Amino acid sequence: METLILVFATIFGLIIGSFLNVCIYRIPRNKSIVWPPSGCPKCGKHIAFYDNIPLLSYLILWGKCRHCKAPISCQYPIVEFITGALTLLFVWHWGLTPWTAVLLTAVYCLIILSVIDLELMIIPDRFSLGLIVLGLATFALNPNFAGTLLDRFLQSLLGAGVGFFGTLAVALLGYVMFKKEAMGGGDVKLMGGIGAFVGWEGVITTIIFASALGLVYSVFLMIFKGKGKGDAIPFGPFLSAGALISMYYLIVPEMLTIDFSK
Repeated sequence: METLILVFATIFGLIIGSFLNVCIYRIPRNKSIVWPPSGCPKCGKHIAFYDNIPLLSYLILWGKCRHCKAPISCQYPIVEFITGALTLLFVWHWGLTPWTAVLLTAVYCLIILSVIDLELMIIPDRFSLGLIVLGLATFALNPNFAGTLLDRFLQSLLGAGVGFFGTLAVALLGYVMFKKEAMGGGDVKLMGGIGAFVGWEGVITTIIFASALGLVYSVFLMIFKGKGKGDAIPFGPFLSAGALISMYYLIVPEMLTIDFSK
């Protein structure tokens, strides 16, 4: 039974990943995520359902449009794979609970905003602010917080505040010291959303992981891509990665009814 649940969780994640690709492309371009149906950006032909199966269709078509043979970006299968893998991991670790659904909603938002930030260097407010609202609205389900309902809410609010204002302080300090933007407003709001989930301690952990990952990425770009030290890089994906680590490892799953990790 547990294996079957995990299989369905993975399939569900792959399907959601296909939808996230739609959001990633259309939302920053102010297009509807519902209509029209997905089509080839080169020839405009609508994609049939049998050509829109997560991962499999990309492999069967060898990464090309069935009609015009234009190459399909590898972003699509990568996003689908990551979404399926993370859905599997979080369901395996947290079980089937309302909190798992909340976490996965946050995970999917982080995936969308990370890819958009990598591509366009922006983080849409609907995701960063949405995470703040979601985190504060679900404080009662969050096993990272303890005490009365008021205590739990205040812990979530404190995490959001530390994430937002702490990152804002770092951004302002960086601007004063280096005379240029160190972190964008999107990063500041994103950390507010992350803090609402993981609390102020998780904010610190998230920033440590994000900084380490960002440093590795920067060194990679300097060595292999010829980027300079002063070149801007999107920091949202690294904050998101740090948040995922914090969400997955740092909270003790004591409120679960089904825990597949045991």
